[in-house]
Amino acid sequence: MTKLDIIAGARPNFMKIGPIIHAIHKWNELNENKMEYRLIHTGQHYDKAMSESFFQQLNIPEPHLNLGAGGGSQAEQTAAIMVGYEKALQEWKPELSIVVGDVTSTMACAIVAKKAWIKVAHVEGGIRSGDMKMPEEINRIVTDSITDYFFTTSERANENLQLQGVDDKS
Repeated sequence: MTKLDIIAGARPNFMKIGPIIHAIHKWNELNENKMEYRLIHTGQHYDKAMSESFFQQLNIPEPHLNLGAGGGSQAEQTAAIMVGYEKALQEWKPELSIVVGDVTSTMACAIVAKKAWIKVAHVEGGIRSGDMKMPEEINRIVTDSITDYFFTTSERANENLQLQGVDDKS
């Protein structure tokens, strides 16, 4: 059985993980080699009412784990996510950590997974704005520099990854 962590930390992430979770459920219905996943909400966006509505509207399960890392400065939030995810990995070590988008949770969990020798998949890899004043741009570059598998949304994202030296097979 393949074990996966699916990381979501902010509202846009929930919309991106919905189809992934539905695909896993469909896979498990059709295949003997099942995938077991753990949905982890980092708590980066922590408005309970908004988060809960996404789970209902997207027909996805409540998270298996909420790291509760909302609030604080960028550094405080990054540290809380990293410490929380590191502890979560001690309980259940997946074979793959799936991160989405370009938020702090994406970068923080990718770093923790990689340091624990867990492969990282980045949904929306390769997106660039070219504006290093944006925290999201830094998150994108750091995440993509350690990602093993990329899921891109455009030919331009593919080109950005190629310029970074990423093999087309990744």
